[in-house]
Amino acid sequence: MDHLPVLGLDADDTLWENEAHFRQTEDRFLDLVAPWADHETAAAALLAAEKANLSVTGYGIKGFVLSMVETAISLSDGACDADRIGTILDWGRWMLQAPVDPLPGVAETLEVLAADHRLLVITKGDLGEQLRKVAASGLAGHFWQVEVVAHKTAEAYRDVLDGHGITPADFVMVGNSVPSDVLPVLALGGRAVHVPHHTTWALETVHADDVDGHDFPVLDSLAELPALLTDWRG
Repeated sequence: MDHLPVLGLDADDTLWENEAHFRQTEDRFLDLVAPWADHETAAAALLAAEKANLSVTGYGIKGFVLSMVETAISLSDGACDADRIGTILDWGRWMLQAPVDPLPGVAETLEVLAADHRLLVITKGDLGEQLRKVAASGLAGHFWQVEVVAHKTAEAYRDVLDGHGITPADFVMVGNSVPSDVLPVLALGGRAVHVPHHTTWALETVHADDVDGHDFPVLDSLAELPALLTDWRG
């Protein structure tokens, strides 16, 4: 197996549904704080809290719950009662235990890809949360290695690749986020493939200027990836 090329794969919203759980919970949160703020105001305040907390909590459910609690207290000027805070905590517990549902066609596609690649999952977030999802997905048997990083920067990718003796020029990364899965890998001299998801977190979006001059394919689904890789090898 050591002779097979390594293919990098993002996890959340590339292999399985994730963002939908956050958006469902956010919708509930906006209703909970409706006595003190309209939906647009509350959504903006929550996003600002999430962005501010990233450097402390990193990515994941626990940071999201903290941001909801902080935002509820702030918007209500402290009037948000213990019952409402408890409800937010219950939502967080639900998210931490939610089923992990592979996206349509992913399991079948991974079986094809694993026949001629070593599949290296590179995902960011809380170590425990991410490893639980890998185990609960039913897909772990396809993976060669799983790496969980705090942030997907070019330096983080270089550390992962160096740790496995992988040359960036020989590496392909696939994921739903342009700023996390595409641009950092291109900066190292690797290749990247964008597979958009129907729901994208605001902090994972990019402006047109960010991708200007960068060349990478965009696929409608992961099922199109084996054919693309075959074309590249040809």
